[in-house]
Amino acid sequence: MAMANLFRRKATRDVLRYSLYRGFASESEVNDVVVIGGGPGGYVAAIKAAQLGLKTTCIEKRGALGGTCLNVGCIPSKALLHSSHLYHEAKTKFANHGVKCSDVQVDLPAMMAQKDKAVFNLTKGVEALFKKNKVNYVKGAATFLSPSQISVEEEEEQGEKKTVVGKNIIIATGSDVKGLPGITIDEKRIVSSTGALALTQIPNKLIVIGAGYIGLEMGSVWARLGSEVTVVEFAPVIVPTMDGEIRRQFQRSLEKQKMKFMLNTKVMGVDTSSSDVVKLTLEPSAGGGDQTVLEADVVLVSAGRTPYTAGLGLENIGVETDKIGRIPVDRKFSTNVKGVYAIGDVIPGPMLAHRAEDDGIAVAEFIAGKEGHVDYDKVPGVVYTHPEVASVGKTEEQVKESGVAYRVGKFPMMGNSRAKSIDDAEGLVKVIAEKETDKILGVHIMASNAGELIHEAALAISYDASSEDIARTCHAHPTLSEALKEAAMATYDKPINI
Repeated sequence: MAMANLFRRKATRDVLRYSLYRGFASESEVNDVVVIGGGPGGYVAAIKAAQLGLKTTCIEKRGALGGTCLNVGCIPSKALLHSSHLYHEAKTKFANHGVKCSDVQVDLPAMMAQKDKAVFNLTKGVEALFKKNKVNYVKGAATFLSPSQISVEEEEEQGEKKTVVGKNIIIATGSDVKGLPGITIDEKRIVSSTGALALTQIPNKLIVIGAGYIGLEMGSVWARLGSEVTVVEFAPVIVPTMDGEIRRQFQRSLEKQKMKFMLNTKVMGVDTSSSDVVKLTLEPSAGGGDQTVLEADVVLVSAGRTPYTAGLGLENIGVETDKIGRIPVDRKFSTNVKGVYAIGDVIPGPMLAHRAEDDGIAVAEFIAGKEGHVDYDKVPGVVYTHPEVASVGKTEEQVKESGVAYRVGKFPMMGNSRAKSIDDAEGLVKVIAEKETDKILGVHIMASNAGELIHEAALAISYDASSEDIARTCHAHPTLSEALKEAAMATYDKPINI
């Protein structure tokens, strides 16, 4: 707290002098930190800054905190993934467990209502956290007037503008859907992930453009509910960043769930002239091949995301961006403009909510004069399909390319007693370790709860643990986590249960 107070006294003078001259603020109104954006990175940065004794304001134009993730991304998609999984289990597996459901039906409005309730409660929860931690919350669109002054067009004041002054400004505005040339998203028949979360009917046919995390998750939701899903991908593989061995098994699993894939394929045109169907003209990615036409009720454009900085007025203060719109920063998240920081999806690095949260904590610590830390090479990633796929560290392809001698240990979920007992034993655990030192380089899991299992591996990698460290750690029996222990045993020695 003493350090924060010292920082506050030293940083106030120049900002206050300019602000008073312009008539913008009194000393009591000057913030130590102003955060633009109330998503996972922004709201976490605001709360952490307040906890460190810094006077903090967070500006969010959506009118609800939580950003894309909470409102139209991670949270609502997981709600629909869970609901659709329950329906699919009831249709295909309940009878095996002695639960007979003769006429299982989808009540889509009720399913959407459950999703919306979860989103509403969580957004209100973030507001409560702001009040608890004394973060000032301003609803409106922010534009830079100077490196220390933000003009806010307030949502609740019918367009009236106010100026928020801060010694340090954090840009945490996240990302937006990446469009494709010649395709207009109307969120009805041609939808982004936002529209795919709010369909009012189950499409008979759904085409997903893009075989990344989001496209596969949303395709999985609607496939379970009865849609015929075709995924069109420009690249020769799905999820190009995934470990190759895991990827191949994952694609086979999705194909068993009746999802179809057209890889090495690009979209040449979209025809929406018919009121009944959308027609996509496709051809091989390399060009020169025969064109084909696919028809669907709904097309989901899921070709990635792009940094969102529109309307911020970065040009007003000279903040630099790269060729794809990201803001370059140093290790302390400082931009090229003194006192202006950036975190999350607007800067280089994995576009993941949990990475943005860690950015938020670290930047607040740096501003308060402490030391922050985020290692992007040790950030876990999860595809929340069923089975889930989770990974942390390097893929086998990356390790091989680096030239480091390595060992691989694998353990199939079919050998795990808990997975067998619940009749959910698809997948495997794969551990990659340096041959000479046994240091874990990467862990990849395909299993029903891979997103939970991966964190033991993330902790191990963060502390440069060896596969033997995991293997010699006692794991409760019977648990799915034992599969990671067995894979670690297979890496440095031999597994027991396979």
